[in-house]
Amino acid sequence: MRRSIWTAVLAAVLVLAGLGQSPATAAPRVGSGHGSVYQAYLLDARPGAQVRLLNGAGATVGSGTVDRLGSFLVRDLPAGGGYRFVVNGATGNTFAVRDEAPPNRSLYTGQHLRPGLNYVRMRDGVELAVTVRLPIGKTMADGPFPTVIEYSGYQHAAPDDFLLGALGGLAHMPDPMAPATGTLLGNEVAPVAGFASVNVQMRGSGCSGGAFDLFDYPTIYDGYDIVETVGAQSWVKHHKVGMVGISFSGISQISVAGTRPPSLAAIAPMSLTDDLYSTGFPGGIFNTGFANSWLSARQAEARPAPEKGAQPYAIELVRRGDQHCKANQKLRLQTQQIKQLIEENPTRNRALLDHRSPSYWAPKVNVPVYLVGALQDEQTGPQWTSIIDKFNGNKNVWVRMMNGAHLDSIGPQFLGPWYEFLRIFVDRTAPTQNDALTGLMPVIYGAVTNSPGRPLVTARHPEATTLAQAKRAFERDPRVQVFFDNGSGTPIPGNLSSPWSRGFSAWPVPAAGDGQRWTLDARGALTGAPGAASTVAFRPDPKARPAGTMNVSGASTEPWSASAKYDWAPIPGRAGVGFVTGAQPHDLMAVGPASLDLKLSSSAPDTDLQATVSEVRPDGTEILVTTGVLRASLRQTNAQATALDPRRDWLTPTPMSGVQTMRISLNPIAHTFRAGSRIRVTITAPGGDKTSWRFDTPATGGRVIDTLQLGAGGSTLVLPVIPGQRAGGPTPPCESLRGEPCRSYRPAFNGG
Repeated sequence: MRRSIWTAVLAAVLVLAGLGQSPATAAPRVGSGHGSVYQAYLLDARPGAQVRLLNGAGATVGSGTVDRLGSFLVRDLPAGGGYRFVVNGATGNTFAVRDEAPPNRSLYTGQHLRPGLNYVRMRDGVELAVTVRLPIGKTMADGPFPTVIEYSGYQHAAPDDFLLGALGGLAHMPDPMAPATGTLLGNEVAPVAGFASVNVQMRGSGCSGGAFDLFDYPTIYDGYDIVETVGAQSWVKHHKVGMVGISFSGISQISVAGTRPPSLAAIAPMSLTDDLYSTGFPGGIFNTGFANSWLSARQAEARPAPEKGAQPYAIELVRRGDQHCKANQKLRLQTQQIKQLIEENPTRNRALLDHRSPSYWAPKVNVPVYLVGALQDEQTGPQWTSIIDKFNGNKNVWVRMMNGAHLDSIGPQFLGPWYEFLRIFVDRTAPTQNDALTGLMPVIYGAVTNSPGRPLVTARHPEATTLAQAKRAFERDPRVQVFFDNGSGTPIPGNLSSPWSRGFSAWPVPAAGDGQRWTLDARGALTGAPGAASTVAFRPDPKARPAGTMNVSGASTEPWSASAKYDWAPIPGRAGVGFVTGAQPHDLMAVGPASLDLKLSSSAPDTDLQATVSEVRPDGTEILVTTGVLRASLRQTNAQATALDPRRDWLTPTPMSGVQTMRISLNPIAHTFRAGSRIRVTITAPGGDKTSWRFDTPATGGRVIDTLQLGAGGSTLVLPVIPGQRAGGPTPPCESLRGEPCRSYRPAFNGG
């Protein structure tokens, strides 16, 4: 009797503990369901269990298998209540999927950040890792401080010293706890410049929770929540913040600002893109170079720490026992498979890409903007200028551009006004000369470009001693300022320095009108007086030349060097054609988008094309000015196309048949062709003329034949010529121009 009683008691205990039952009858571990912005996620469920997501009406809106970390995530859901996960037949808690409406402000005011590493809760319960750095030499007692935020998925919130980490990297002794070099502005420059900086790790990366989603709605509205949380801190001056950053953290600023967080004062994006498709699929062709390598790196770094490949500081913190960082890895296996998305969406899927692209958010931005980019940017690309006119409803926008590489947007002629901009619109004080910043930057420039850059000026108007005076002086700057001949402004060739600039009221530049047009003609002529109709045929072959002008296809500092070495190969055999004007009687300034309008037939149902514009000088040297590529089947333009800008929706591939008109969009030009020089355009298969972009162009083996219509009624080139403008300085040495390879001119087989 006594034995049976204890047996019954033991059985009851085992049942309550979920033990003593066969797997088929064991109680399921349902976990907890949560709603995000248009998403739902499940945590701590039984790995391997079958899971369904039901909406408020009881319909199944997602299903699959719980991953080995106990998680599951469903995207692209309508907002609303009544959602619940069903795990192995057992129903979990009910929750709501969020829309874009902000949460209760107590989320922001109830969180308190301190110097060093913090974990900040978002509206959907996900935590982001955030490192706060005070101005150099300051303590919390010295606050409040003007404050800026930098926000990306690089190793951003790593709490160790940036500069020591960078020096360790150069010495091949990397510090796993130091921030990535791509976070320079927030982790080093801003504190030296006198700003507190908040360095934010995007969800799904580092020690932040959630799943990496490449600018999907949760990431965008995390930015809103971060701005409001930081703005609520007692140590933030005016309870207003700015945003800074280059590349990844330049791109993120536009969407965050587009959500209009009340505590945002201004943004200063640098080296961004206009659209994820334009960088990932230039001309409709997948970018197997930088874009592919960047996406692969982000996918790899999204692995859950401490697994190999995750960000080093997350691995180290989990190893040290950081329970926040460890718990925040739970959703990592729900990261979208980016390469699968690419394969499934070779054309521009608006539902997937619109809200992920800066151009979608730019018209919604209502704070001051300081935007800088290079016109030969080898990473995000030169087509970023297409975003400029999206800001037309915002009068407080200042854009600066130059010839050069990805890094060049933080050159001294742009970082000085960056400092002024932040002082005026975030700190609300008149800028003064900042000796700490002017001392730091030549060291940084020297480390990454092998030259110190021209002297940095952080107060161009020392006579402006009040905020009102400083603001008026800054506002006198043109909306668009183009810096020419970057690399030739000092005696050091390739140094970060432009000797002259021109200002314009808008982009595209109104004075360019419909541009100046030349006809592609017989014997390689590029002329304003076309001859009789004729044709020329060539055999585009992507293997005919090296894939790029440098042997780099991922992130590299080689293109940033003052003495960058290019291998810009000429066109061999009949792999391409060239057309060249006569000597220009006077300087010809071209600023804006441009188009090569071809009339072409092909022996293949589709053909990939590349157009390159260059300047051939009287001494026989040739300078690469701009390029553009196009997959012929995606030639259809939309209603927004102009004479200079053949805009497209990238939605409807149409095979080639007979002679077709196809307009290759040339990346924007800001170049002055000097008197005596000739303008050249070449047409080849994609490749050979870009630094680190590569193209998923099918091999042709030289068997495809493309035929161009020439002369009257044939193919034409149109450039955005600004009437009456002349160069503001002498002709620079060919090898000094940043981002513009130079070679000896060699005509193509057709004479041009």
